[in-house]
Amino acid sequence: MECWSLCICAQTAPAVPPGFRTPPASLVPWVMTAPATAIYFTAYDQLKAFLCSRALTSDFYAPMVAGALARLGTVTVISPLELVRTKLQAQHVSYRELGACVRAAMAQGGWRSLWLGWGPTVLRDVPFSALYWFNYELMKSWLSGLRPKDQTSVGISFVAGGISGTVAAILTLPFDVAKTQRQVALGAVEAVRVSPPHTDSTWLLLRRIRAESGTRGLFAGFLPRIIKVAPSCAIMISTYELGKSFFQRLNLEQPLGP
Repeated sequence: MECWSLCICAQTAPAVPPGFRTPPASLVPWVMTAPATAIYFTAYDQLKAFLCSRALTSDFYAPMVAGALARLGTVTVISPLELVRTKLQAQHVSYRELGACVRAAMAQGGWRSLWLGWGPTVLRDVPFSALYWFNYELMKSWLSGLRPKDQTSVGISFVAGGISGTVAAILTLPFDVAKTQRQVALGAVEAVRVSPPHTDSTWLLLRRIRAESGTRGLFAGFLPRIIKVAPSCAIMISTYELGKSFFQRLNLEQPLGP
């Protein structure tokens, strides 16, 4: 398993050219969110259309399957950036040291070290995505009533997205707790600069948390996660639906070429 040594990173980090200012680490989540959301939402729409057009699954379950596949692909692509974000925010690694950290990690664990934590992330995000899109399409259809699906209002998307995100966040919270505990344990090991021990599988970790803290331990951080997830899901999906409707109208209004 990869072990990030801040001592090694600092010693091998290249100097920043005079007058060059690196962006603050607080911008990293925003830098990651843009490509991740673009890949995720676009993949979902394309996969859902493909599944429905080829009759590979029923229209009822197509959002669940498309959401799971879209999130799986997005997590795989974005996982190295997620690891970078964790290092920048949790361990206060500067951009000047970041390149050296990545090289040191790959020297110790190979290219697979860039996907450290991929398994727990998939176990949390793929079920979340499947539940989210399944409930979102149901809620949007119910709230829209007789309104055509391509004319869903921003308000309906906002409400449906918030409710669906809340449900999915509650049901997948144990996997988020397991991922957090694994990251905290890895950070503690790195702080004392020792090789990390063999880690249990996610399922064994969940069983250990339940044995030590009971069922309540699996839902630790319930309120902060809901406060974070519900509005973010509502804002992202309503913004996406608004942008999609705008460009669809724009394309329809453009005259066809000769």
